[in-house]
Amino acid sequence: MRNSREIVRQKLLLGRPHRAISASVGVSVGAVSLALTRVTDAELTWEAVQQLDDAELEARLYPSVIAAAARPEPDCTWIHRERRRAGVTLELLHHEYLEQHPGGLRYTTFCDRYRDWMGRRGLVMRQVHIAGDKGFVDYSGKKPRIVDPTTGEVTEVELFVATLGASNLTYAEATYTQRGADWIASHVRTFEYFGGVPSALVPDQLKSGVTRACRYEPEVQRTYEELAQHYGTTVMPARPMHPRDKAKVEVAVQIAQRWLLARMRDEVFHSLGALNARLRELLVDLNGREMRRYGKSRRALFEEIERAALRPLPGERFEYADWQRARVNIDYHVAVAEHFYSVPYRLVHEEVEARLTADVVEILHGRVRVAAHRRSRAKGGFTTLTEHMPSAHRAHAEWTPSRIVAWSAKVGPATRDLCEAILAERPHPEQGFRSCLGILRLGKRYGEARLEAACGRAIRVRARSYRHVESILKNGLDRVVTADEQTSPPLVHENVRGRDYYH
Repeated sequence: MRNSREIVRQKLLLGRPHRAISASVGVSVGAVSLALTRVTDAELTWEAVQQLDDAELEARLYPSVIAAAARPEPDCTWIHRERRRAGVTLELLHHEYLEQHPGGLRYTTFCDRYRDWMGRRGLVMRQVHIAGDKGFVDYSGKKPRIVDPTTGEVTEVELFVATLGASNLTYAEATYTQRGADWIASHVRTFEYFGGVPSALVPDQLKSGVTRACRYEPEVQRTYEELAQHYGTTVMPARPMHPRDKAKVEVAVQIAQRWLLARMRDEVFHSLGALNARLRELLVDLNGREMRRYGKSRRALFEEIERAALRPLPGERFEYADWQRARVNIDYHVAVAEHFYSVPYRLVHEEVEARLTADVVEILHGRVRVAAHRRSRAKGGFTTLTEHMPSAHRAHAEWTPSRIVAWSAKVGPATRDLCEAILAERPHPEQGFRSCLGILRLGKRYGEARLEAACGRAIRVRARSYRHVESILKNGLDRVVTADEQTSPPLVHENVRGRDYYH
């Protein structure tokens, strides 16, 4: 569904051709056509697709899926390798192919596929770059350096290079690493330097942009894909080990090394900011130099043919976000970046995705956002929203020491004094909540009058727990008058000796 959704977005929202979508998403042109046909049959628009989750979209597009196995294509590389062996013919290889795939291609088609493959080997296609169509990005193998002014330590940093296909307008900047945050931030600054966005981005298959490198179906990194959606463009990674797929930026990197790095070879920079400020100055000269082949500078060619063809920048900058998978624990919290964030308790044991920006943590379940929290840097801490709790937990969370004391005062002063004493003696007041609630609940069983008397007796004997009060009530001790409570007059009798008798 993720591929189907992206196909619909690129076709209905961006208006890209089938082959461009095929190359970007990593599926065949036929699969693109089939997906769009199903969308048309289902009478869906891009706005309608956005409103559907994956399950609903799958139900609309594939109401009755009929598996139709396509005939397997022959492995032309294997055929070519086997033909070098003595006595091996195409007829023999076709026979072996049918043994593995009985419903495969017939002999004539089998041979045609192999000859077509042979005819394409070793050719170099002349690429025609349309204004605003593609932007190429890469890192330079040669790196600039920063020198620590205090220790003299030399640190190599990365040189990010981007260029537009039609005008060759070039942008370059230095970053500390090639990691995701720097990779995304360099793209954002590139778009702002160009003043617009090309229809497609062609990167190398580095880890920051592609999570799973593949010649046929590379998997674009999640945040990089979000960047493309935010700016209304697509990502079309170059094939591994095929630098000609991004020849424009290969040449741009070489030019940046010669006209930027080489010109700074004797200069010393003590900060990344100073290095990038110098690169900006040299970029003005590089893009202003006349190209012999075109008779115009990169900047002039850009203003003439490409600026108007770029897509406009959105109103807001893209905000970098990390993605993390997590499973909801039994306490309906997920561990994200060493902090625990709550989700609705119904999702206990479910797998969710967390999207982390600098300030916000979003929790998604099946592409639907189920929770959003202000990001906390407290390691091991908890961030809990009341609406995520079960009703019983929510009621418990609403109790406070003052509320318990106020409730106990309704029973009587002795009950209030006992609850206050219990809360004061615990290291943390919440440790006494359960004892106080248990004592107050005894009033429903024995009556508030007996509870008040039992609490008064517990205070006098310095008993400070629910068990003591329960024992007093269970054994009827609340009805027994203690010695210090006796108020009857002293007994006077002739057989009772007074204290003077013993002197």
